[in-house]
Amino acid sequence: MNNILTDNLDYNRPIKIAEDVYWVGFNDPERGLHCNPYLILEGQEAILIDGGSRPEFSRVMMKIMQTGVEPSRISTLIYHHYDPDLCGSLPNLEDIIDRRDLRIISQHENNVFIRYYAVRSEMLCIKRMGYAMTFASGRRLRFIPTPYSHAQGAFMTLDEKTGILFSSDIFGSFHVENARWNLFQEFSQSCQHCTQALHHGQHCTTTNIHCELASIIAFHREIMTSNAALRYAIQQIRALKPRMIAPQHGSVFYRAQDINIVIERLLALDDVGIDGFLQQERRNLESI
Repeated sequence: MNNILTDNLDYNRPIKIAEDVYWVGFNDPERGLHCNPYLILEGQEAILIDGGSRPEFSRVMMKIMQTGVEPSRISTLIYHHYDPDLCGSLPNLEDIIDRRDLRIISQHENNVFIRYYAVRSEMLCIKRMGYAMTFASGRRLRFIPTPYSHAQGAFMTLDEKTGILFSSDIFGSFHVENARWNLFQEFSQSCQHCTQALHHGQHCTTTNIHCELASIIAFHREIMTSNAALRYAIQQIRALKPRMIAPQHGSVFYRAQDINIVIERLLALDDVGIDGFLQQERRNLESI
């Protein structure tokens, strides 16, 4: 495994984040989001999670092939919701994988929209699968619904072998222009009790550099639908106690203390989505 403490990761190549699990995403400093497809290998089976947008298809596929995996080995595509940054490359994937038995796994509410991308693959619903999928080896993936965070049919995937939780948009963040992005996120000791990020602070008062925690909080305030939806999702994560959290946007969290910091800050939010909008509406009316 790569030394995840290094500052010299090669983002032009796949990065191994656990045994037989690879980040195959794209580091684009000019965009406001970093999208993170992931590849899971188990025996002769390969699964691609949140495969990415159409513009990123060639880069993602190049990284998959750099792991030694031929496209035809991919038997399953998992999509945690139906946004184009996840699903846009689906027609390209169907063409290059070229398997009649290719399966798409998502929630029923997502599949209604994913079908507009996929024209021939079998589509499976996690509910009908009993919220789990088992490889031929016995390795199991669990699917955890997180409704309305941010889509009605949103869910997360837990790889029981590695303890990695593929959390989709949850734990994601915006990328701020001119701020350095790293695949692996660590918070300093001073972040443990700092609440500045909750109050829309963009720079750390201790280091005077961009506050990544503030970007995570801003992302959830804007992308998630409500306080209740986000809290439900975060409570699921806290109960699961994952070893690593691999979101679809932003950075990967591999230390328990960093995961706990994000959990506590997100649980403290009371102005998420429609709740934040209504709070602002009330303030505007009161100021008239």
